[in-house]
Amino acid sequence: MPTPLTRTALLLAAAALCTTAPMAPAAAAANPCTGTVCSFAVPPGTYDIAVTLGSTTAAADTGLDVEAHRTVLAPVATAAGQLARRSVTVNVRTPESMPDGQEGKGTAGLQVHLTGKAPALATIKVTARPHTPQLLVISDSTAADWLNGPKHGWGQELPQYFRDGISVANYADSGSSTVSWLADPKLFAAVQQFVQPGDDVLIQLAHNDKTTPEATYRANLGKLVAGVRARGGMPVFVTPPVRHFFNADGTLTPTGLIVNNLGVNLPAVMRQVAASQRIPLLDLTADSAALLEKLGPNVSWPLYLGTQVTPTDSSHFTPYGATTMAGLVVKELTAAHLPAAAFLRSA
Repeated sequence: MPTPLTRTALLLAAAALCTTAPMAPAAAAANPCTGTVCSFAVPPGTYDIAVTLGSTTAAADTGLDVEAHRTVLAPVATAAGQLARRSVTVNVRTPESMPDGQEGKGTAGLQVHLTGKAPALATIKVTARPHTPQLLVISDSTAADWLNGPKHGWGQELPQYFRDGISVANYADSGSSTVSWLADPKLFAAVQQFVQPGDDVLIQLAHNDKTTPEATYRANLGKLVAGVRARGGMPVFVTPPVRHFFNADGTLTPTGLIVNNLGVNLPAVMRQVAASQRIPLLDLTADSAALLEKLGPNVSWPLYLGTQVTPTDSSHFTPYGATTMAGLVVKELTAAHLPAAAFLRSA
């Protein structure tokens, strides 16, 4: 039996075997991979990535992140000599994380990061994919693509649940509210132009509407809905994930349930607007509240960033927490029979 390769040797072998399909002169490269990163000089757009994972000589565990560490493929385990083929569709843009550029523009082109316990990549091929269905996310920091980490948003972890054929375009922006999304030209005015007829557009804005009066909040939701519909897209409300604030009896506090400083129950308003305007609603508030109250304050705490960085951060997620919240969104998306559900991975 051959001696199993070390992780370093596996990565060097992966880099040597990477291939790329020509899309533009700048994209052609004899070896696009260096270590655990494969880079492609492509313009903003939608692309398919086809990979062959695994090694002929050793067991491997390989996943893929792209751009601002969006998880597009959870790690796939392969035995020695086993190869697994997977395809994903990805959104490439500048800035590559948040639309207002608050984390900078990132790196030009498409960056594919190998993840997993022992990544091994046999081949990788990138091709342009025009006219692709999209699942767009309009939200705040709880869903955002965090380029620099360790925070992760649920929109950052959402792509791994989908097979190729649909692009998950996450435009969530940290610190944003319904007010800022309408007022800042880098947000809704800029993102609206990317909405295509038939696209599902997930709207989750509430965490930062701390001082927004109820009438203003309702009106702002209506403007976002009208703007999406004007482009032929389907607006879908996602109520906000809860914060980790518990009462002594193990239930969540009003702050935990996203009741704002004026006493406005923002998730309840979203439910009412959704019902009156016949908007699909994914109740992430109810689902995340049920999960936290079932787990309890201690067991549910690792979902949140406070366990790793800032002890008082009860709003933002660890990668584990963001993946869990994305899973709840997918459950609701499936139950709502949204068009995007047709692209969910079977396994």
